[in-house]
Amino acid sequence: MRIKWTVLLWMLLVSGLAVAQNTATTSFQIKGVLLDSLTQEGEPYATIRIVKKQAPARPLKMLVTDMKGKFQEKMSGSGDFVMTITSVGRNSIVKDFSVKPGEKLVDFGTLYITDASKELGQVEIVAQKPLVKVDVDKIEYNIEDDPDSKTNSVIEMLRKVPLVTVDGEDNIQVNGSSSFKIHVNGKPNNMMSNNPKEVLKSMPANTIKYIEVITSPGAKYDAEGVGGILNIVTVGSGFEGYTATFSARASNMGLGGGAYATIKQGKLTLTGNYNYSYNNQPASYSEGYREDYESVDQKYLESTNTSDYSGQFQHGNLEASYEIDTLRLITMSIGMYGGGNDNDAEGNTEMWNAAHDKTAYSYRTLTQGDGSWYSIRGNIDYQRVSKKNKNRMFTLSYKINTQPQESDNYNRYLDRYQVPEVFQLYNSHTFGKTNTTEHTFQADYTTPIGKLHTIETGLKYIIRNNVSENSFEEDKSSDGNGDYVYNENRSSNYEHLNDILAAYLGYTLRYKDFTFKPGLRFEHTAQDVRYIVGAGEDFKVDYNDLVPSVSLGIKLGKTQTLRGGYDMRIYRPGIWYLNPYFDDRNPMAIRQGNSELESEKSHAFNLSYSSFTSKFNVNVSLRHSFNNSGIESVSRLIGKDGEYFGPDKTHFAPEGALYTTYENIGKSRNTNLSLYLNWNASPKTRIYINGRGSYSDLRSPSQNLHNSGWQGSMYGGIQHTFPWKLRASLNAGGSTPYISLQGKGSGYSYYSLSVNRSFLKDRLTVSVYGSNLFSKYINFDSTTFGDNFYSTNKSRYPNRSFGMSISYRIGELKASVKKAVRSINNDDVKGGGEGAQGAGGN
Repeated sequence: MRIKWTVLLWMLLVSGLAVAQNTATTSFQIKGVLLDSLTQEGEPYATIRIVKKQAPARPLKMLVTDMKGKFQEKMSGSGDFVMTITSVGRNSIVKDFSVKPGEKLVDFGTLYITDASKELGQVEIVAQKPLVKVDVDKIEYNIEDDPDSKTNSVIEMLRKVPLVTVDGEDNIQVNGSSSFKIHVNGKPNNMMSNNPKEVLKSMPANTIKYIEVITSPGAKYDAEGVGGILNIVTVGSGFEGYTATFSARASNMGLGGGAYATIKQGKLTLTGNYNYSYNNQPASYSEGYREDYESVDQKYLESTNTSDYSGQFQHGNLEASYEIDTLRLITMSIGMYGGGNDNDAEGNTEMWNAAHDKTAYSYRTLTQGDGSWYSIRGNIDYQRVSKKNKNRMFTLSYKINTQPQESDNYNRYLDRYQVPEVFQLYNSHTFGKTNTTEHTFQADYTTPIGKLHTIETGLKYIIRNNVSENSFEEDKSSDGNGDYVYNENRSSNYEHLNDILAAYLGYTLRYKDFTFKPGLRFEHTAQDVRYIVGAGEDFKVDYNDLVPSVSLGIKLGKTQTLRGGYDMRIYRPGIWYLNPYFDDRNPMAIRQGNSELESEKSHAFNLSYSSFTSKFNVNVSLRHSFNNSGIESVSRLIGKDGEYFGPDKTHFAPEGALYTTYENIGKSRNTNLSLYLNWNASPKTRIYINGRGSYSDLRSPSQNLHNSGWQGSMYGGIQHTFPWKLRASLNAGGSTPYISLQGKGSGYSYYSLSVNRSFLKDRLTVSVYGSNLFSKYINFDSTTFGDNFYSTNKSRYPNRSFGMSISYRIGELKASVKKAVRSINNDDVKGGGEGAQGAGGN
């Protein structure tokens, strides 16, 4: 028996030594240098992919050459391998090689790469994928490759996007301007543009592929968008290599889930996705203080407010493409974005005399409200490519889009003490309904001229109907328990109709490393304003706009680009700015739109430098813009005797009320410097910074208002992949106080941590995250001033969040919905205004 055990132990020992020896001999090193075949210079950042010959679909090693074209990497294993080297604009190099057990080195020596007859259609990016790509007129941030997208909302990811800033109250600016447009999959989404803060913070980032910041929209785009265009491309648009993905998430703020699927059958491809989120936030608090410089009996107004918010957000999309033949393509899609919310609030208002020892009047308010906002659209595109030249194409497009929004609010006034009768402080029920419906027809033609020149031209016709209806009912009974009676004088029904005809001509010159893109666009607008109910006189007006633009770019070597340009942009006021509804539910804070607003025009000059290598990504942008007809929110305090509004003097604002509307009075100058820096410290570590500094000068000569000052913001973080594919991300940021025409707001600070890991060959991903864990609330202060008043507002919003998400994908179908290269982009309406928080001008 002892002999048997001895023999067995010797066998195990010999086997272990053999295994150890075999393991020791499986490690080897590859090296070489890649040179340009003509200049004999090193080829930097070429992509190298190594696979087993019997398993070509699964790469064993991915690396890039250094600045001198050298490469060196350790590998393990033995047998037959295939090495493929690719670089933009170059012919691929494919090398077969074998490694025997015990072999230590594979030296490829000097390899030579040659120019391709035509530029490669696709580049494979490996190791630390660059999050940012730059073109002559846009910057792209790859959301999908950022691990934070597994847990964050879209608005949190926007803090990382170059040229975009998001303050502590989630207000968004692009190129230093809050006037910008949002596109989804290349098509404008006015619902998002009108209310970006609420929509994007409800939208999970794991549904987004990348975000483009179109800094200098050319002539093919509508002339709208002072700051530029944010184009949000979703995973369901052109995503390759999949059948279905399912995801779910939960946090202290709510929960949600989604699904995505692709099906391909012959020439027909279908893609669909749907996502749902429910948000339930802790209570928010605010308190206000206002001083009337001229009054004695009603000198100081003090108020407090508490509100609870819950809401749901959903979006879905279905796309289809059918290839009639190799030259003709039809694409169709339908989509929906939107949601609803419930908001309960309780407030207290008290007016004091100059000595602050006597109450002039006081009352409490209780508000219960709900609302909904949606954007529903459909489009069809037909594309015809020339048989002789695939870059020559003709496109016909049609799009329909409707954006219904509703709000339903009940307001009760309690504990009324010496409230003046002119306040009309009766319990009320308001129902607001707005809708914008668009029909758009477009034709585009693009053709190359020789090898250097490209001409693009097109026609566009938009039929846009804006409708707003606000119904006001009040209970005038002594105890406030009577029936609600419709009040026509405090209601409104309003239509604003637009017919817009546009034509554009663009030219592109690409000569070696130089790009030149001038363009000219003409737009004719016919407006028809009708008042069905409420004060106002019907009117019609026509006007024309000629919009020039030019962009230049030059490559400084293989990794650096210098870009510059000029563009003129216009903004037509949206329905929130135009709606004349006199909203006096809070008699001390009255809001009203201005139906006589004109388009604003902005001029901007920009210069930027970009350097993108495998280690460092840098983008520095300098922009100066000015606007002499800006649409600004203007507030003023009503004097002692009150004031009547409307052609028939049907609306009354009492003494001490703050009346706010919009006017074409703004003259703004803004100089903005933006910096984006990304350092791939190692294949597993990324460090990044996104910052902006600007100086703004805002003035209104007619209102004798002027404000100016510096603003700055910074956002940065570090991402690292630990052993066992554990990816962690730490982010932090903040901003200085911001300024407006009539005041300023406070700055903020922010931090977050997220960790995620993938399982089952990266099919299953689990993520956890937390932000601002040591502070339940964040505080904001804002001030507003005028000739006869000064006011402050202090708010506390929920700040702490934590949660987790999980996603799982199945299938290996490699299909994508093909898209027409040209399609409809309606980006000509000013959005993101203060009034865009609910129907009825709330």
